Amino acid sequence: MKFNADHSNRRTLTFPVVKPCESISYSTLINSLISLCSTISTFNSRAVLFTSNKRNAKNALRFIGLLGVFLEEIKDGDFKGKSVISPLCDIHVVLQEILGLFHDLTRRDARAWVLLRSEDVAGRFRAGFGLMVGAVARIPEVVFGGCDVEVRECVDFLTRQVKRVGFGVESGDVWALGVVGSTLGRFERRVIPDPSELRRVMGYLDIKTWSECDDQVRFLENENGLFESGLESTMRLLGLMAYCRCVLFDHIDGNNINNNRKIEENKCEYVSICESLKLDDFKCPISLEVMVDPVTISTGHTYDRSSILKWFKSGNPVCPKTGQKVQSLDLVPNVAIKSLIKQYCLENGVPLPSVKAKYNTKNGANDVGSLVVTEIMKMVAGFLSIKLALGTMAEKSKAVYEIRLLTKRSTLSRVCFVECGVIPYLLNLILAKDSTTQENSMAALLNLSKHSESRPIIVNNGGLGLVVGVLRNGVKIEARHHASAVLFYLSSVEEYRRLIGSHPDAIPSLVELIRVGGGQGRKNALAAVFSLLMLPSNHCRVLEGRLVPLLITLLGSQNSTDDLIVDSLAVLSALAEKHEGAKAILRTKAVDTIVKVLCSSSSESSRLRGEHCTALLLALCVNGGREVVAVLGKNTSLMGALYSLLIEGTFRATKKAKSLINILHEFSERSSIPSMPRALPHENFIHVW
Repeated sequence: MKFNADHSNRRTLTFPVVKPCESISYSTLINSLISLCSTISTFNSRAVLFTSNKRNAKNALRFIGLLGVFLEEIKDGDFKGKSVISPLCDIHVVLQEILGLFHDLTRRDARAWVLLRSEDVAGRFRAGFGLMVGAVARIPEVVFGGCDVEVRECVDFLTRQVKRVGFGVESGDVWALGVVGSTLGRFERRVIPDPSELRRVMGYLDIKTWSECDDQVRFLENENGLFESGLESTMRLLGLMAYCRCVLFDHIDGNNINNNRKIEENKCEYVSICESLKLDDFKCPISLEVMVDPVTISTGHTYDRSSILKWFKSGNPVCPKTGQKVQSLDLVPNVAIKSLIKQYCLENGVPLPSVKAKYNTKNGANDVGSLVVTEIMKMVAGFLSIKLALGTMAEKSKAVYEIRLLTKRSTLSRVCFVECGVIPYLLNLILAKDSTTQENSMAALLNLSKHSESRPIIVNNGGLGLVVGVLRNGVKIEARHHASAVLFYLSSVEEYRRLIGSHPDAIPSLVELIRVGGGQGRKNALAAVFSLLMLPSNHCRVLEGRLVPLLITLLGSQNSTDDLIVDSLAVLSALAEKHEGAKAILRTKAVDTIVKVLCSSSSESSRLRGEHCTALLLALCVNGGREVVAVLGKNTSLMGALYSLLIEGTFRATKKAKSLINILHEFSERSSIPSMPRALPHENFIHVW
């Protein structure tokens, strides 16, 4: 029997174990037990650090060593029967859990989290070794028959020691938890905590650098929302560690201020996969919501954990998709799908799914609802705003990066930083000659621009011209990407659409970014242009920027991703609603290209392409007249694609396909009539972005 535990693919402090079947051979089971003992014992010789539950871990290693001696002594036996196998199976389960505990206790990025759960960890040690002692006591006397007296005494000593030790919470952990609790209490009372006490706790956890503290924050961000119990305490600890990262450490070590680049590079592994997927691909077949915790059942199908558990508990031991009876109710975490969901959400600006939303009413742990978290973030915002105003250039650069990190996902953080008045300082720093400072300032402004109250502050402080300047001449292409996204959020305000459109460099710079930018930069720029087109006066400015030929070229390129094609079609559809836009599109002789894209949009992932293609062709017919309809009528493959949309397309695609089919049928019936209206009746179009 070979036991493989992939500890990187499970949640921290959760222990899915495999209990050996009782028909397993004695020798296979004993060898597996010895292997587990040997693996656990390596933690004694490796250069590992237990920062909490130190004494419990040390005692556990000692007891596992004694157990290993006993197992080595009885491994050559040949015993059968449930009375022998059953207690050994129970020991096997305990050893799996102990191995998982050791991996978690030695995780460098989970030190703060494990300290928070130190009482639970001690309880797991206590329960595990209690079960082990009970299992050893149930081993039949015949197994001990060939053992030396010393081995029997060793087993008796193990039993006595486990009972004596008791595995309680250690005094050091109690002290550290007390400091954490008192610090959180100070935050609640709006009192600045004593930095020296926090440094002592950081020293206790062996967190000595900014990057080590950042590891704790990132770990807690990933774990937050995954647990139904203790959610608010996790959020408080996350806030505390973010405070410590900002206040206690003067400089960013490791990859310095470009620490986030590793994350961006790691995303590239998923780009080709994520580009072919849609959000619907990540929805649970039961709840029809994006999966928070995807698990796979014995039939090979994947569901959200909470949904499939409710399904099974309601008396349905079958696969909801196939109706096939499940062989086992075990749930296997689908780490690959979970990683893809996270990657897709981050790349597409979709909020990460979290059980937090489901439990915020019961636990009062929603983002803005926790008083402690709110006060922590206010203090952090105040501290960093002072650094931006009065600090050295190095302190300002660090503060900007901290703001970028803190505002990336948190609405609460954005509110606090906007209220602290950091926007004017960030606008000054986007003029910095240092490319990293400029990029981080622009990224921080992007995050803050998602908060509606920040947009007038940006514009009223001359930010529009500064952002356009970065969009046009940013030192790094990433800074230009961020600038285009800021313009997108600013353009959500009608007044600012006019200001952006009238700026001589804004639209030309967006068009240039679509020409030379990467995937995310093009997506941001296309989104900004689409938003600007909601103001009719901007149509002529976009046409003057010669965007239409560029988009037609992208439609015909084999290197264009599905998202880029969809976004390009949406912009073209918006332009085609005006007579001048339709004429510009027709001058590029793009009809055949658009029809080709439509005919290749039959797959589930390309339904939006079909919708936008149909909307675009319909708009061209309305504003292009007889000549366009004649060209479409000669295309033999078009009708088949339109009828496919009637069956498989979205509601809007179906509506537009019907209108286009009617136009083509009407033209066919009137084709013998010499005259035809120059323009067809106008229809109000609904476009999806």
